Amino acid sequence: MSQNNFPVNPVVTVTSSANSSYSASEPKADSPGMLAGTETNGTQYEMPVKPASAYISVSIICLMVAFGGFIFGWDTGTISGFVNQTDFISRFGQINSHGESYLSKVRIGLIVSIFCIGCAIGGLVFSKLGDTIGRKMALVTVTVVYIVGILISITSMHAWYQYFIGRIISGMGVGGIAVYSPLLISEVSPKHLRGTLVSCFQLMITLGIFIGYCTNYGTKTHTTSLQWRLPLGLGFAWALLMIVAMFMVPESPRYLIEKGRMEEAKHSIARSNKVSVEDPAVEAELDLLRVGVEAERAAGEASWGELFSTKGKVLQRVIMGIMVQSLQQLTGANYFFYYGTSIFKSIGLEDSFQTSIIIGAVNFGSTFVGIYFVERFGRRKCLLWGAAAMCCCFVVYASIGVTKLFPNGTENEASKTAGNTMIVFTCFFIFCFATTWAPIPFVIVSETFPLRIKAKGIAISVAANWFWNFLLGFFTPFITGAINFYYGYVFMGCLVFAWFYVFFCIPETKGLSLEEVNEMWLEGVLPWKSDKWVPATRRDATFNSEDFNTDDKPFYKRML
Repeated sequence: MSQNNFPVNPVVTVTSSANSSYSASEPKADSPGMLAGTETNGTQYEMPVKPASAYISVSIICLMVAFGGFIFGWDTGTISGFVNQTDFISRFGQINSHGESYLSKVRIGLIVSIFCIGCAIGGLVFSKLGDTIGRKMALVTVTVVYIVGILISITSMHAWYQYFIGRIISGMGVGGIAVYSPLLISEVSPKHLRGTLVSCFQLMITLGIFIGYCTNYGTKTHTTSLQWRLPLGLGFAWALLMIVAMFMVPESPRYLIEKGRMEEAKHSIARSNKVSVEDPAVEAELDLLRVGVEAERAAGEASWGELFSTKGKVLQRVIMGIMVQSLQQLTGANYFFYYGTSIFKSIGLEDSFQTSIIIGAVNFGSTFVGIYFVERFGRRKCLLWGAAAMCCCFVVYASIGVTKLFPNGTENEASKTAGNTMIVFTCFFIFCFATTWAPIPFVIVSETFPLRIKAKGIAISVAANWFWNFLLGFFTPFITGAINFYYGYVFMGCLVFAWFYVFFCIPETKGLSLEEVNEMWLEGVLPWKSDKWVPATRRDATFNSEDFNTDDKPFYKRML
């Protein structure tokens, strides 16, 4: 990318109202009350770190933005129950030779998974919207698209393809939400809280799944279309709440600077960091962001083709974004979320809806732990430990399912002890997923790409997530029908690959500003050394950047 023509770490000198010069750079920490330190002579300013209680309002703002995740989670939680409800099956199913209604594997796969194709399309189609009308209005627009899709689905009477079309359109809306919710949060949140607050998007997904499970359980006793129309109709309420929330949150300061709205950008920065607009650190942050925006603007408008350029390590970042989002799906989590009700029914549970609620509760509660982990231990460690732990869970789950669940053959009653053990390890798996691989891929893609290609980079990364989501959602009924619980060994292999990919390819970005993350990529830092890397503005005389750099080294040395 042509942004290499600009200094990686611009030091912006401006004049404060007191006519004293200060820099927007980030010096080495000298004071515990500052993110990167403040020189005692008062010439350099950095955003102060305040007690956690001071950021309650900022956290609430980001939760409002993250509520888009609830909409996605709501669909995941409800659709798993719809395909097992009597009225839904009688309306949209087929008739077998005995005159009974049923949903074929093809129809189930299409109804469940086509939503993800809509999400992938929406993420790509709406990727430019945020640069044109702003992040907030982009979120409003895609939420309206979601409402249109819900309206089409809920008015379906007996034509399953009408419901199918509605899911594609509502999926397009959710695809746009999945791009702009993490993007907006990453751009308005203080950098020391960015990982935690972006993880709130995943928290809202888990809350939506859990509430969706509970709603299905509450409506399953109905014999009319209330079984599925009530949960589906509640989607209107969540969408309207999302739209109202967007008028209460600040716009991205980076977008505002790009449009030349400097005063609004200053207010956005001040509001997010809980300081006054007159604080010199606000002006310093504004100038630092402005230099980055001007550099991106000088490079020209980004095209889709630029995502495949090796200049500025753009292609490498795109590949990493695609891989980490794809691997999130290949962990196998949605195997339980989409088909949990059907799975537990197959192992002999009397009320599989109750088990789904338990899984949803574990998923939601564990995400709070994940929000703590992401900033406490960093991105890499969490992903590595998560992949290893989930791999162990699938080994046990699949092995018991294959050898112990049906001791007298699949035609006979399942072993209760084996079934309960599988449920326990399912919960262990969900805990490991929710604390690591569920939130962190969204954090990584939200902070990896330069501003000029950020929306497109996130869009194509999340599109990969939706693509694999579709494949797993559609083909899982066929695969489980053919190999049953051996399917778990497939996910185990994917998790082994995920561990090695994270170790060799994903750098640590904990505690870095978005501009510093870009600097690290441009320097070609080895991922397994990235947790010790220091930005140029904080280095002392003992720091040797060559110890971290992959450039001009043969491949075999890069891997040592």
